[in-house]
Amino acid sequence: MILLSIETSCDETAVSIVKRQRGKNVRFEVLSHKVLSQVDLHAKYGGVFPMLAKREHAKALTQLIAECLGEADLLVERTHVYHIPSAPRKKLEALLEREKDMLSAMKVLFEGIQKPAIDAIAVTQGPGLEPALWIGVTAALALNAVWEIPLYPINHMEGHIVAGILSKEENLYSIPSIEFPAVALLISGGHTELVRISKLRSYKVIGKTRDDAVGEAFDKAARMLDLPYPGGPEISRLAELARKEGLVVDEDLRLPRPMLHSGDLNFSCSGLKTAVLTRVNKRKPLTDEVKKMISLEFENSITDVLVAKVKQAMYETRAKTLIVGGGVSANNNIRYALKELATTEGFTIFLPDKNLSTDNGIMISSTGLLHIAEEVKPKSKLVANGSWSIENS
Repeated sequence: MILLSIETSCDETAVSIVKRQRGKNVRFEVLSHKVLSQVDLHAKYGGVFPMLAKREHAKALTQLIAECLGEADLLVERTHVYHIPSAPRKKLEALLEREKDMLSAMKVLFEGIQKPAIDAIAVTQGPGLEPALWIGVTAALALNAVWEIPLYPINHMEGHIVAGILSKEENLYSIPSIEFPAVALLISGGHTELVRISKLRSYKVIGKTRDDAVGEAFDKAARMLDLPYPGGPEISRLAELARKEGLVVDEDLRLPRPMLHSGDLNFSCSGLKTAVLTRVNKRKPLTDEVKKMISLEFENSITDVLVAKVKQAMYETRAKTLIVGGGVSANNNIRYALKELATTEGFTIFLPDKNLSTDNGIMISSTGLLHIAEEVKPKSKLVANGSWSIENS
């Protein structure tokens, strides 16, 4: 089986094509995998601007699909003039009525190449930025309309869970057997969630942020420190420098640990963001040393809260396995602290390869293959859903 995936939930346009190996377990080879980041375009806004993200996805996606088909040796150009038949052409035009340039690009694709040997399409339906999601979902519907390839809508957060447990041996990825119940910590620019997993595809949200997500808080704190976007890596870089230099954070720069003792599994970052602003205003103009100290204290605060909430979640659910996913899971300090917790408490931890922690097509492909293995039926109607809960995926 060969599956094509599309991911456009935020500011990465991602496409992958994978080939599942025969057998009961989900094992697959990656035939092509491409990600186009818009980070430089959004830098001047200090965050992702949804309509700009949508526009860039629309400009890039058709070409990216063609490139992946070529890389996977699935692109066969037509040798004779071909026109899309009337019925699918009308569907295509209706789908892309608001995206004339994308419509033109897709017509060139469909009329220029033969239908590829793709057995299924997996696409991120949500959660995420709805304008951005709409482009990916509409592209998938267009491929279905003309090529009649079955569609599988994928929840972005489930994609991060599956990416978190993927193992790789030589050129093959696989979804391993894990011990349940499990807990997933999902930390990204748009989400901070704790999810109880009784088995794959059975999820219950047991904790979430009441306001800002962890990744969003990193970016906002970085903006207060006049650090470049994206802010998370910059804060982590300065925090690591502070550790190497043995800097001790001044007492007046200490930060709170929001909801550390709340008794529940929820998070809040807005108070921490306000606390950073207070310290910054008190110390202006900021020296490089003060920036390092605030970065160190900020990262330590986030890490302390995440570790405490994970520990509580593992105890309350009697979980044997922790799965970590999302872009913030690439943070070295957080990874190290969670590994230490797993060793101390005696549970198994799965962390994604760093190249699979941010949004990508492989996480959507692997989840699509999981759905197919579980005999989930394909869908003919897809709707971008920015707030789609993993519980309803």
